[in-house]
Amino acid sequence: MIKVLIADDHAVVRIGLKHILSTTDDLTVSDEAGTRREVLEKVSQNGHDLIVLDISMPGRSGLCILKEIKSRQPKLPVLILGTDSEDQYAVRALKAGASGCLTKESQPEEFISAIRKVSRGSRYISYSLAEKLTLCMGPNSKKPLHEILSDQEYQVLCMLASGKTVKKIASELCLSTKTISTYRFRILQKMKMANNAELTSYAIKNRLVE
Repeated sequence: MIKVLIADDHAVVRIGLKHILSTTDDLTVSDEAGTRREVLEKVSQNGHDLIVLDISMPGRSGLCILKEIKSRQPKLPVLILGTDSEDQYAVRALKAGASGCLTKESQPEEFISAIRKVSRGSRYISYSLAEKLTLCMGPNSKKPLHEILSDQEYQVLCMLASGKTVKKIASELCLSTKTISTYRFRILQKMKMANNAELTSYAIKNRLVE
C-alpha cells in the first residue's frame, strides 16, 4: 500500500483528493496537512511514501516548502499540485527536486496514474508541461530575466502582475506589507524596471500570467 501525505491549505481539496484515492486498492492517505508547520511535522514522522504538495501554500510558497522537505528527506517523492495558471512554477519545482507536477484541473485517473508513477521513482510530466520545459531548458534557449529572482520574489512578481495589491499579497502569503514591499523593490531592482506596469507587461509577454 502506497501511503500518501496530502498537503493543501484548502480542506475541500484535501477531502476531494482523499475521496479519489479511496477508490483504489493500492493507494491510501496516511495523513494530511494544511500549513507549512504541519507539513514539516508530518515529514519528520517518516511514515509516508509520497507527498502531494500544493504549490500555493500560504506563507512560504510551496517551492520553499519543497526545498525544506528535500533537505530533510531527499529520497521522499513529492508531486506538486497547482492550477493551470501556476504552470510557470513547474520548471522551478522540478529543479528543486519535485518528482512531478500536475494541475488541479486534471482528471482523477491522471492524478492516480501520476502518484503511482512517482512512487516507483519515475517522474511525471504532462504533455503540455513537457513542451514548456523543452522551450525553457533547450540548448538554444536564452535564460529569461525572471530566472534571476528567488522563488519568493518570483511568486510576488506573478501576483503583482495578476493585479493584486501589496496588501492583498501580504494577506494571502501571511506576510507583512513591509516585507512584500521589500520584495517588490528587489524585483524592480533586479529586473531593471520602474513600476508594476512594466512588470505586468513583462509577465504577460513571457506567459507568466494569463
